[in-house]
Amino acid sequence: MAYDFDLVVIGAGSGGTRASRLSAGFGARVAVVEESRLGGTCVNLGCIPKKLFVYAAHYGEDFADAAAYGWEVGPRRFDFARLRKHKDVEIARLNGVYAKLLDDAGVTRIDGRARLVDAHTVAVGERRLTAEHILVATGGWPSLPKTPGIEHALTSNEVFGLDRLPERVVVVGGGYIAVEFAGIFHGMGAHTTQLYRGELFLRGFDGDVRRALAAEMKKREIDLRFRADVARIEKTGAGLRLTLDDGSVLEADAVLYATGRTPNTRGLGLDAFGVATGAGGEILVDDYSRSSVPSVWAIGDVTDRINLTPVALHEGICFARTVFGGAPTKPDHRDIPTAVFSTPSIGTVGLTEEEARERHGDVLVFRSSFKPLRHTLTGRDEQTLVKLVVDRKSDRVLGAHMLGPEAGEIVQGLGVAVKCGATKAQLDSTIGIHPTSAEEFVTLRQPVA
Repeated sequence: MAYDFDLVVIGAGSGGTRASRLSAGFGARVAVVEESRLGGTCVNLGCIPKKLFVYAAHYGEDFADAAAYGWEVGPRRFDFARLRKHKDVEIARLNGVYAKLLDDAGVTRIDGRARLVDAHTVAVGERRLTAEHILVATGGWPSLPKTPGIEHALTSNEVFGLDRLPERVVVVGGGYIAVEFAGIFHGMGAHTTQLYRGELFLRGFDGDVRRALAAEMKKREIDLRFRADVARIEKTGAGLRLTLDDGSVLEADAVLYATGRTPNTRGLGLDAFGVATGAGGEILVDDYSRSSVPSVWAIGDVTDRINLTPVALHEGICFARTVFGGAPTKPDHRDIPTAVFSTPSIGTVGLTEEEARERHGDVLVFRSSFKPLRHTLTGRDEQTLVKLVVDRKSDRVLGAHMLGPEAGEIVQGLGVAVKCGATKAQLDSTIGIHPTSAEEFVTLRQPVA
């Protein structure tokens, strides 16, 4: 059968764009369908605007610390509207970059919402596109509980479009989005409360890092409340009233729910011809990202494997090589470094101490907590934490974790070492760069009890 395209990609986010460009580079005729702005969640409503907001939030502490280094900083005022304007300009620029990348690669761009009709047909409005292969890369979508009054809440989709900074903000959730926005709002000057129904936030991260971050956030007077949840939200003349499950009440100007994301598969038509999905709507795929229907593939958050932008990019590369490059390639999801842009930030790669003990049993833990050199003059009460988890038998470094300024930048390099199977002895033989926080990773000598 003659198809219109060799590949139709649904979703022009990070993974879909990368897969489209590389597939076209292998000679495939490719079309990509996007109903919103190019770049997906990361560019428009995630990584990029969030990191810009994180930068903005840090200036308050930087101004305060400057006096210790001889700088006189005069009156200052934070203009949220100006930040949003500049952010919007940068996002629009990136949208244009994505368009140019696709156009230069010879990919046909189609605006609209796509729906799968059958194993080789995609509908975009009244238009029908046929293809030998279909790749679904539609990402995820914020999920909300059925709390009474939830219609008054913001999600990460709306928070970047606020016209002004709320004076009182409640953040509900315990994942990385929640802790990041708690730090952002606080750093910008809002009175910030974070609620999490569990005992401690950031489930799945190393326990020492989780506890240390909670302590640092409390030092900054972020109102952290664990084992707490919202029973109902009411709109009042003065803002919002949140009644908690223990009967207590919080008054706020805005409430942000960061309580998880679900795969964005609703309305795609997957059920019509047997594409298997999981309990959360995720597309079930094999090791090569192929679904239960041989012509339909899926990558990124819509598969709910590891929901990170660099992982979606990696899966897009593997897909293109497998289907059009003549080199079947499985995505490698082991030892993926990642960062949480909390205040202070987290960088992590490999196994947590808890995971390492469960999988390997006999492990050595090396840990150091210290005041960064910068704050020996400022007097700010902030501790940096670095930690290595090592397999006693093989001496291999199983995990590296950090809480402190620029943790993501530092742990990226350690990600290479862990991926290459570095041993503790090799780290010990590496000369540190002095004076830096990063050197602590190669000067840890005594394991903790």
